Amino acid sequence: MIWPFKPRPSKQIARIEITGAIGSETRKNVLQALKTVKEKKFPALLLRIDSPGGTVGDSQEIYEALKRLRQDVKIVASFGNISASGGVYIGVGAQYIVANPGTITGSIGVILRGNNLEVLLAKIGVSFKVIKSGPYKDILSFDRELTTEEQTILQEMIDVSYQQFVSTVAQGRNLEIEKVKSFADGRIFTGQQALELGVVDRLGTEEDARLWAAELAGLNPDKAQCYTIEEPKSVWNRFFSRNKTKSKIGSAIDWLEFELATNGQPLWLYRP
Repeated sequence: MIWPFKPRPSKQIARIEITGAIGSETRKNVLQALKTVKEKKFPALLLRIDSPGGTVGDSQEIYEALKRLRQDVKIVASFGNISASGGVYIGVGAQYIVANPGTITGSIGVILRGNNLEVLLAKIGVSFKVIKSGPYKDILSFDRELTTEEQTILQEMIDVSYQQFVSTVAQGRNLEIEKVKSFADGRIFTGQQALELGVVDRLGTEEDARLWAAELAGLNPDKAQCYTIEEPKSVWNRFFSRNKTKSKIGSAIDWLEFELATNGQPLWLYRP
């Protein structure tokens, strides 16, 4: 549930922050927040992104919701410390993008990882008997190597996802497909380089993005303040947020949960 509103939306800019790895929980929260922006008739939205990316489907759903919303709302994305891979995909759903000169962005591409514990399991004497309906039903199983045929199947799937990513960036940034492919090889680059490539529109801070959003919506930049739409924090998260050390532990736990939940899935994610 979103916090109840007291301000006058028509005089304010909505602000939504996307941080950390993008997964199902992020998607759920952001979609609810975007719904609130439309219902409360905010004239502009500042979308702050500080994320290395995440799952493919969740990123796509957020992007599509942004595309629908921007028919009625001016949307400016602000890239923070990092907005890579799925963070870029979501960002191009905004009408304009502002990045810091040193923002880490790019990493346009797809990655899929599986764990092969075959040697370890053999050493401790553990093996599995598998009954399956087809030869590929246990593809990416952790107790054996991939076959050549399975690698081909997975590569084809990755290639399709990659084409979706490239096409969306090209459309969102009004670039030629071949232009996007020239830098969409998984590399990361700075906000300065992103500007030169056409991935972002301007260099600047989040405040610069706010001023631009106000200008686009015809609001007085000096009076149009941001109202952040966010989910109430759980008792667990409030406890961690009050303690810097605990907060780091909480972030590590969140990342571990994401890694476990997405193992074997194609990801639009920057993994250093």
